[in-house]
Amino acid sequence: MLDANRLRVLVEIAHAGSIAAAAARLSFTPPALSQQLTKLEREVGVVLVERGRTGATLTDAGRVLLEHGQRVLGELRDAEAAIRAHTGTPPEHLSVGAFASAGKVLLPQTLAAFGRDHPHVRLSLADIEPPGGHDLVTSGDLDLLVTHRYPAVPLPRAPGLHRERILVDPLMAVAPVGHPIGDRPVSLADLAGEEWICGAPGIANRTTLDAAASAAGVELTVAYETRDYEVALALIEVGVGVALVPATILGAARRGGWVSRPLSGVRLAREVYAVHRRRPPEPLPELVATLRGVAARALEEAPAPP
Repeated sequence: MLDANRLRVLVEIAHAGSIAAAAARLSFTPPALSQQLTKLEREVGVVLVERGRTGATLTDAGRVLLEHGQRVLGELRDAEAAIRAHTGTPPEHLSVGAFASAGKVLLPQTLAAFGRDHPHVRLSLADIEPPGGHDLVTSGDLDLLVTHRYPAVPLPRAPGLHRERILVDPLMAVAPVGHPIGDRPVSLADLAGEEWICGAPGIANRTTLDAAASAAGVELTVAYETRDYEVALALIEVGVGVALVPATILGAARRGGWVSRPLSGVRLAREVYAVHRRRPPEPLPELVATLRGVAARALEEAPAPP
C-alpha cells in the first residue's frame, strides 16, 4: 500500500513546481524530500518526476498518481474534520483562494463579517487566478476557492468537488466621459474603430472579446494589454481606449471619467463560483453564505442600465 506521506511529497512538488520549494513548504531539506520521492518511485516502479535545473515536472505517470494523491489527502483532511465536528471542536483555520478582482470587491467584506461571527477561526487568503486552484481544493490545501468563468472559456474539471455559481456579473462597455455610448445603446460594431484595452491572448476576458467580435463579424484592435481592470479604468479616464468591465468592479470603483452601458444584441457576463469539497467542515457553509450575500449586494450597487 502506498504511503500517504510520500503521496503528500508528490502533491507538494506538483503544487510548488520544484523540489526545493516543496521541501521548504514541508520543512524538509531538499535531499530528504528527494529521498522520499525516490522511495515512492521505487514503490510504484516508474519515474514520477523529471528533475531539471529550472524545476520539477511530473511525468504522465506522475500526473496520474497526482490526481489520486490529491483525492487521498483531501479525504484524510475530511476525516480529521469529521472527528473535530463529532467532538464539537471547531476548525482553527480556513484557507481561501480567490482571483484578484474578487479579492478587491468580494472578499474584504466577506472575511470581515465572517471573522466577527467566528473570532476563533483564523482565516487566510491566497491570490489564485483561474483556472488554477481546483487541485488545491481537492487535496485540502484550500478550503474554499473563488473562481470565475468568462463566456467562451470552459470551466476546468472538478471531480469530487462542489461548485456553486454565486454571481452573474454583466460585462459593460466602458468609454471616456463624453463618448457617444453614454447617449445610446451600443454594439461591438459601433466600437469597431476604437482602441481596446483587454488582457493578452489566452487571458479569459480576451478570449471572450475575441469570440464576441467573431460572432458579430467585426474586427477589434486591442492596443493596450492588461488583465487589471483598475489599470483599464485609469486608461479610460484619461481618454485612452474602451473596454468591457464587469459591473461589480464599476460599482466598487471611484466614479470618475468614464461612462458605461451594456452591449446591445448580445449578453456577456462573467460568472463567479465558490468551490469546496463535497463535505465542507463547519463553519465553511456559513462563510459561503456570507460570500453569497456580499456578491448580491455588490451587484445591486453596480451601474444599472440607463
